[in-house]
Amino acid sequence: MTGNAPFSPRGSKEEIEEGTSFSPKFDASGLITAVTTDAKTGELLMVAWMNAEALARTVETGEAWYWSRSRGELWHKGDTSGQIQTVVELRTDCDQDTVWLKVDVAGDGGCCHAGYRSCFYRRVPKGEPAKLEHTGAEKLPHSHG
Repeated sequence: MTGNAPFSPRGSKEEIEEGTSFSPKFDASGLITAVTTDAKTGELLMVAWMNAEALARTVETGEAWYWSRSRGELWHKGDTSGQIQTVVELRTDCDQDTVWLKVDVAGDGGCCHAGYRSCFYRRVPKGEPAKLEHTGAEKLPHSHG
């Protein structure tokens, strides 16, 4: 799968921002940012990348697919961990260069390969740009990380 297929071609600014055609804008590497949240709670679970094939499979199957930049391959979230992400809603932003997946997560409900429910389990304290601290999130009992 190359380019923007099977999505609509990109039209005018007005069509992209106000129209009804889904015409995602992939970056120079052929990727689009995917933000994933819990459909019930709104909790931010993860941010990942999709290429056109991953995005098309997500739309077609109703389950989240991503592009693993480190492995250079498609990644069906939950295939090995049981943490399948069923897409409840898929949105795009105004210029269609980011997608937002609202999902229900199967298995233990986790999404992070380090064993946490969310990939965002640490924070940077204000005024301390070189420091990270834990938010208090606990690892899941059967962590996969």
